[in-house]
Amino acid sequence: MIRKAVAGDAAALADLAAATFPLACPPGSSTEDIRLHLKRTLSEDKFAEYLADSKIAILVLEQGGGRLDGYTLLVDRQSTDPDVLRALDGRRSVELSKCYVRPDHHGRGAASALMRASLDWAAGQGAASVWLGVNSQNAKAIRFYEKSGFTNVGTKSFTLGDSVESDFILEMTLPAKG
Repeated sequence: MIRKAVAGDAAALADLAAATFPLACPPGSSTEDIRLHLKRTLSEDKFAEYLADSKIAILVLEQGGGRLDGYTLLVDRQSTDPDVLRALDGRRSVELSKCYVRPDHHGRGAASALMRASLDWAAGQGAASVWLGVNSQNAKAIRFYEKSGFTNVGTKSFTLGDSVESDFILEMTLPAKG
């Protein structure tokens, strides 16, 4: 089942992020940089802030027993990153900021189902496209996003703890409504 996350999901989302975020980090990322990133952006308190923000939606994959097995975080506001702004060429776009599923759900359609629900949510907000940043060394994620219909439109920097990484900016144009 995919549903919109609620305030009571903050702790479970932080636990899920701690289990899934390290899988997307570039080879050689330090444990300390990953720990700092989790603390700064994926803690229970940060998820509570995200869930209280009317411009952010978190969709969760909940399987039997109430365990969260995946999530996406969508941001419906214009990016302030100049590289992203340049790449998107002024189109109204929703950011797919996070897209993670537990490793035991990889290859089972969970990420694709979350992606479809996320794209539907963005279209419902009136966005012309959805964009995301993905580490340039994360070949598995890049393949998934390309298979989902995203194309590379630029590059940007991403801060992981105290390190700066290189990300590709991928975008998908959404079908026009009406």
